[in-house]
Amino acid sequence: AILAATLWAISRTFITEARHLFTFTGLIHSSVSSDHQMQEKDYSLVFCRRESQRQSNSNSDEKPIRREILLGMKKRGFGCGKWNGFGGKLEPGETIERCALRELEEESGLIADASSLRRMGFLVFKLIDSQKIMRVHVYESWLFKGSEVESDEMRPQWFGEEDLPFDEMWQDDKHWLPLLLQGHTFVGRFEYEDEDTLTSFNVKKQ
Repeated sequence: AILAATLWAISRTFITEARHLFTFTGLIHSSVSSDHQMQEKDYSLVFCRRESQRQSNSNSDEKPIRREILLGMKKRGFGCGKWNGFGGKLEPGETIERCALRELEEESGLIADASSLRRMGFLVFKLIDSQKIMRVHVYESWLFKGSEVESDEMRPQWFGEEDLPFDEMWQDDKHWLPLLLQGHTFVGRFEYEDEDTLTSFNVKKQ
């Protein structure tokens, strides 16, 4: 019985990954199949989330719950001047989960572990001006410790889910971040002429 359960779990994992691969391949094939000369790299992107009590003028003892998400203002380099999640490039010999945890701690001061990460999405960005393709693995975490600390690269700040600063974020964020907030998984493809010009995109909820 134990062996059968183990085999069934492995089969389910394979089927899930295969479905994800075929869906994603069909979604982005038209955009990247001819881009052999473009540099491709994998990146992590993590969004920490929490619930807190909303301020209320009511005398009721029960205060409404406010859901918040942690964003960081990029202070230098690629994406400077934009709010985003926390993440970065995969290092040699590193798993994407380890990359996600390392970048989160380096950029925000918050510490999480692999068991707290939930994979939410897989996004591919084709950047024409810089001739590169970014494969971004998107995670969320509700369980972490420590306090937010501003770094040389990022300034963390909590936002209510209804008050996200989309005008100061990457143009693609408004097309997939609401899916994450609603608990959906997703795949997407985005093409940028430069950092401020989104020319095409396709997003699918899983």
